[in-house]
Amino acid sequence: MSSNRNYQSLFKDQLVIPSLILQKYHAIGLTESEVMVILHIHRFQMNGNYFPTPVEIAQFTTLSDQECSSILRKLIQKNLLLIEQEENDRQILNECYSLEPLWESLYNDTGQSRQGNEQQKAEQQTNIFILFEQEFGRPLSPFEIETVNIWIDQDNQEPSLIKAALREAVLMGKLNFRYIDRILGEWKKKGIKSVEQARKQSKAFHVNQNNQQAQAERSNRDVSLYYNWLEED
Repeated sequence: MSSNRNYQSLFKDQLVIPSLILQKYHAIGLTESEVMVILHIHRFQMNGNYFPTPVEIAQFTTLSDQECSSILRKLIQKNLLLIEQEENDRQILNECYSLEPLWESLYNDTGQSRQGNEQQKAEQQTNIFILFEQEFGRPLSPFEIETVNIWIDQDNQEPSLIKAALREAVLMGKLNFRYIDRILGEWKKKGIKSVEQARKQSKAFHVNQNNQQAQAERSNRDVSLYYNWLEED
């Protein structure tokens, strides 16, 4: 009886996963290491941890903390993993991972055509992330990656415009995501949809700003001279 009870408790400690992930992971551009991280995220969530850290995941793999962190970023870049916010019983917002895009990709009926579109889109986004990381001089955080994905997926911003906004932020010496988001928001309000339109808008802005600065400097200089002249008596 004790042997049966041991076996019974063993069968209770099971992780249910879709078999399609083992059959199609290579077709949607996943590596074995990425699949293993996904399975551990799924396992953590089944046990009540909805936002496991790279350190927690790495404890159960042969991967390092840094490798797990890199894989998490890549999964977000590939639009197979999302970071969402959920409200708990005390009405406090907590971050959590969502594998819904992965399951949708596995079970979507459009199959190969969607896969091709997703791969092309993922390649474009990867280029954006590489450019951002080069300018920032560091890997992007999952939240920063999610921000870029929101610009593309929810705000329907073209990747070329996002790159243009990044260049504008670099030019202005204000390299942060809030400033880039403001640039994209202003362009969207003004109906700017191409890089050429963005360049014209940027040029007009800088000319106007330089004119205002020159006028302010002349005004300050004239006031100073006038004031000094009165003081000579």
